[in-house]
Amino acid sequence: MSCYEIEALKLGLMNVLGSEDRSAREHAQADLEGHLEGPIKALAEAESLSAIERHLDAALVDLEEEIAAMDPDDPEYDYTRGRLLAVRDAERAVHRLTAQGQSIVDGIGDAHDLLHETFPED
Repeated sequence: MSCYEIEALKLGLMNVLGSEDRSAREHAQADLEGHLEGPIKALAEAESLSAIERHLDAALVDLEEEIAAMDPDDPEYDYTRGRLLAVRDAERAVHRLTAQGQSIVDGIGDAHDLLHETFPED
């Protein structure tokens, strides 16, 4: 059993952050072997936080549909529901990362404005 959404998210975040951890990348790629299609593939190849958010949302929809179609007596049912919780938690973490990044951008803009107010150009 593997959590394809989480492994794909890890690869997407590594792309965005420019991670050079070849071992972690190879491990995630191995876990995703044979499952790189649709939102999982797009998530693994994402190169921006907005793309990650979009593809993670699509992967969540697919996972929710998978759970809805499962028999609650299926031995993998509880694990799959656990995956859903983990992916939703990861989605919130990505939203926080995006908000924090935007806050940094806004802060830099404010510092730039303050600099020009303090030292106006003639």
